[in-house]
Amino acid sequence: MEMRSLGRTGLRISVLGYGCGAVGSLMVRGAAADQERAVARAIELGINYFDTAPLYGNGESERNLGRVLAALKPAIHLGTKVNLAPTEKSRIGDAVVASLEQSLKRLGRDSVDLFQLHNTISTASGERMLPPEIVLDQVVPAFERLRRDGKTRFCGFTAIGDTPALHRLIDAKVFDTAQISYNLLNPSAGAPLPTGYPAQDYGQLLARAHGAGMGTIGIRVLAGGALSGSAARHPLASPPPDPIGSANSFDADVARARRLEPLVREGHAGDLIEAGLRFVIANPALTTVLVGTSTIEQLEHAAAAVARGPLPAAALERLKALQAGFAGEAR
Repeated sequence: MEMRSLGRTGLRISVLGYGCGAVGSLMVRGAAADQERAVARAIELGINYFDTAPLYGNGESERNLGRVLAALKPAIHLGTKVNLAPTEKSRIGDAVVASLEQSLKRLGRDSVDLFQLHNTISTASGERMLPPEIVLDQVVPAFERLRRDGKTRFCGFTAIGDTPALHRLIDAKVFDTAQISYNLLNPSAGAPLPTGYPAQDYGQLLARAHGAGMGTIGIRVLAGGALSGSAARHPLASPPPDPIGSANSFDADVARARRLEPLVREGHAGDLIEAGLRFVIANPALTTVLVGTSTIEQLEHAAAAVARGPLPAAALERLKALQAGFAGEAR
C-alpha cells in the first residue's frame, strides 16, 4: 500500500483510506463479526486511516468502530467530525467541544488524530450551512482549544459548499486537512473544466490546499455509487444519495458514468470503479481517498484497484476526451 504525507501534519497515511460512512454502511448497519473482519482485513491490506462521524447512523459508526478498534488494538490513524445543528449556532464553541467529547466516548478513546468540521461552507441560509466568517471566528478557536487540551492532534474541514467560501478557508491556512469531492464526473478539484461543463467548478481545490500545506482527503470518489455504472444498491447500503457537485440527480450521474465505459472496453481499467480510483490517485496533490463499503469483497476490489497504481497518461487523455463530451449539457 502506497503511503503519502498528510500535508504539514507529519503523518504518513495510506493512499486508500477506510470510510465508515452511511453510504456503504457496513460500519453502521453491518453485523458485528463482519465489521471486525472488514477492519482487520483493511489493516492487513495496509490501510492505516479510518474516518467516521457522529452523523453516520446517529453515532452507530463511531460506536461500532470503537468496539472493533478496542478488540483489534491496531496502530492506525483515526478521524471524526462535528456537524453543528441549527440549535447549536448560538453556542458554537461549547457545541464543538461537546461533540468531540461525545465522539470520544462512543469511540472509547481519549483523543483522535484528526477532528473535522462537517458542515457545508456557504454564505447562503440553510440548516447545516456555515459562512466562512463564523468558521474562522468561532469554530477554529474551539478546535484550537481541543488541540491544546490533547483531544485532537490536527484539525480539518469538509470542503463542500460555495467555491469562493471554500477557497477562503483554505487560504486562511488555519486547517491541517480538507476533505475534497473529486471523481470522474466532476474533476474540477484537480483540473480546469471545459466551458459549459455540467458540474460545480471547485477551482482546483486540490492544488490550492496542497499549496497551503494541507493534507487532502478525497471523498465521493465513486459519486455515492453512481460510478459503478449501476443504480443497483447493496441491501446494507443507503438509498441513492444526493449528488455533490455533479449532476442534479443520482440517476443522471449513473447515466453519465455509463458514457465513460470506453475506458473499460478499451482496456484502460477493469471496470469503472477501478478507473475511478486510479484516476483520483493519479493526482499527486491528493493524499488519500476514502472508500466506503458494504462488504469485504468491495474492500478487496478497491484495494486491488489502488494497487494497480494511477491511470497512465494515455488513459487520462482518453478520459479528458470523454469528459469533454459532457460540456454544454444540462446539469
